[in-house]
Amino acid sequence: MDRRTFIKGMASSVALSSIPQNIKIGSSEKNQNHPNIIFIFCDDLGYGDLGCYGNPVIRTPHLDKLASEGMRFTDFYAASPVCSPSRAGTITGRIPNRTGIYDWIPANSGVYLRIDEVSVTRILKSMGYTTCHSGKWHLNSRFDGSEPTPSEHGFDFWFSTQNNANPSHYNPDNFIRNGETVGELKGYSSTIIINEAIEFIHRVYRQPFVVFIWFHTPHETIATPDEFVDWYPEFADRTKSEYYGNISQMDYEVGRLLQVIEDLKLKDNTLVMFTSDNGPETLHRYRGAIRSHGLPGPLRGMKLHIYEGGIRVPGILRFPGNTQPGQVCHEPTSCVDILPTFCEIAGAKVPDDRAIDGTSILPIFKGKPIQRQVPLYWQYDRALSKPKIATREGAWKLLTTADLQDFELYNLEDDWGETKNLANSEPKRVKTMSKILKWMHKNVNQ
Repeated sequence: MDRRTFIKGMASSVALSSIPQNIKIGSSEKNQNHPNIIFIFCDDLGYGDLGCYGNPVIRTPHLDKLASEGMRFTDFYAASPVCSPSRAGTITGRIPNRTGIYDWIPANSGVYLRIDEVSVTRILKSMGYTTCHSGKWHLNSRFDGSEPTPSEHGFDFWFSTQNNANPSHYNPDNFIRNGETVGELKGYSSTIIINEAIEFIHRVYRQPFVVFIWFHTPHETIATPDEFVDWYPEFADRTKSEYYGNISQMDYEVGRLLQVIEDLKLKDNTLVMFTSDNGPETLHRYRGAIRSHGLPGPLRGMKLHIYEGGIRVPGILRFPGNTQPGQVCHEPTSCVDILPTFCEIAGAKVPDDRAIDGTSILPIFKGKPIQRQVPLYWQYDRALSKPKIATREGAWKLLTTADLQDFELYNLEDDWGETKNLANSEPKRVKTMSKILKWMHKNVNQ
């Protein structure tokens, strides 16, 4: 059987065999009208990698349609310019350094997201939601039972890899399902991940559910079915066709999932959010792998940078009755806003025994600005750029070095590409923002 047959076979039918029959389904009568929540993460997807974000070549019709039916964010941010911290910030609503996750987590390193961190899924589960994680986890270093798994962070069902799909996106052999090794799976990881999510939804859709779909796409090492590579015959460099096709395959799988939501008549009561964990790959770190051709669009920097290209990512949200078709939001928003936003939607209390750095973004649905108590803040001590720390207030972004001595200031409303450092011409603004930034740095790292 060739690769093209694999993907068609995987997508053609969904057997409800791998999902445990005894999943505890939330059944509290008061929760029956809670909206379902689907949160989709890509891995290393650049700001300029989707059609609806201006890419003239890569075909992403399903995500483009999702954006046209809901809200597209122009200023949406990851919690970090690298994988594991970004994921930690997303599910806890906290700046990643607070959680002890400072960089990507190597296998068997002993680094993991602590159980005493409160995840958004644990909160939603307590409100009667049934929860699922399908895809890349990367919040522990091993799945041998010695470190917390998605179960400890609120997932009733999980089908996950510790980090990347190995040996590549094709025929991965490192998925773990609810603590049990699965072995080699036939097909491509995007298809496999969506199949699991669809199975889960078919099992539990009569009750409120939360599904976190965390793709490996388009992180190296890439493998793409010929069916999608053939969409881009104009490139002599096949690695570019493979990369573009990898994104188009992911888009196709998102479309398949959205069709299931429509077929089950769940669309009007389901929030769907799509984003990326950081900007596009900067380095070529995997020998023999198909390299990344990801694009940051008009932004400066890429993954591993505190400049915009490392942290500003696509953000799409469809929430019928709240978002409006074709709506575009320019308000700066972030993955750390996920926890307080989902809590407000579910009527849940945001934890008050710890610092929560995100803010509910629900006011933007009514055309109102977000009132932040904590400024947007990023810190990545191993950033490839000279600045390691940044904060944003309105249109203004201040960056600084690890010793908090050298500053760069940009007006992002006029200068997306961060080409004009205004620190010398705006000394008062630098003074004001640097006080906030230094306070945040001390507070986050204490």
